[in-house]
Amino acid sequence: MNIPGVHIERIRGLGYTESEARFLYIVAVFSGYFTLGQFRAFTGASYGKRPTSFAEKLIEQGHARICGQARRGSLFHLFSRTVYGQMEKDNLRNRKRHSLGFMRTRLVLLDFVLSNLAYFETEQDKVNFFCQELGISKEYLPATVYESTAPDQKTIRYFVDKFPLFVAPSFSGLPPVVTFSYVDAGLARPSAFASHLATYKPLFRELSSFRLVYIATQEAGFHGVRERFQSIVRRPLQPDVSIEILRYFRIRRKWDNHEYIIPVTEDLEFLRDARERFRNENIERLYESWSRGELAETELRAQISDRKAEPTIFFDTCLVRGDRSVRPEMLATVTGA
Repeated sequence: MNIPGVHIERIRGLGYTESEARFLYIVAVFSGYFTLGQFRAFTGASYGKRPTSFAEKLIEQGHARICGQARRGSLFHLFSRTVYGQMEKDNLRNRKRHSLGFMRTRLVLLDFVLSNLAYFETEQDKVNFFCQELGISKEYLPATVYESTAPDQKTIRYFVDKFPLFVAPSFSGLPPVVTFSYVDAGLARPSAFASHLATYKPLFRELSSFRLVYIATQEAGFHGVRERFQSIVRRPLQPDVSIEILRYFRIRRKWDNHEYIIPVTEDLEFLRDARERFRNENIERLYESWSRGELAETELRAQISDRKAEPTIFFDTCLVRGDRSVRPEMLATVTGA
């Protein structure tokens, strides 16, 4: 993470040391919530005067409040517009009050971030990486549309979950791989992970390789997640693509020729998904040639097989211990591509 020195100096101007200012910057960007245990782990401080003095400065200056108890210590919320303003981030949602589930998720997320600071920091950093460096269209990025108070005005935000996203060295001598994450603080329903994967699947399809790390505070949280990832992501992204495209062509031709007397829900759902998945000029040309009978199925399969290699997909789990002095522990190695 590239923390601008000018922002650190501005926070120091509020009466904080350099290490305190760096910690506050990371908290503001990624979490909004923290414990003194996390502060001690980041700075290497022990129990006693240093963390106590830090907490007192935050409370006395009205920069943070104690909003509950977490893991044998107080839970702090960094909310002051003054602090966020020093880093030109006074519009971040982390300043606002949140639910217990949000706070717990952000604490787990902060544990993971503090263990390795090489993350894309902002929404724009992530958008620039995928769109400018990888050449992926914005339409494939996970997006949320917010309605405006003004008529016919909407705001599109990307990566609103704010889970850590970074490029990390891969395994077995492979090139660096873009790494996504999902944070399970123990309160979400199992369906939440499935919904998250569905939101990201259009982007996953555009990548030749990627990794997803499932982060939880208890080993029990990992139950069934690998299988869910396999069924929602790995298997759909690693089939014989020619079979999928040929099925798409057959259903699309029936639809275009008005051959459906009674709509078949399964076919129409597949058609809707496939139109998005296979929307490009090459596929359109293949469809036109195939539908006119100019392209045999064997030739179609051969051309499709040549156009895109099977993606390399990794899945890991990461256990964040309740003890703040323990760094997140990677429990699972790569599950092969």
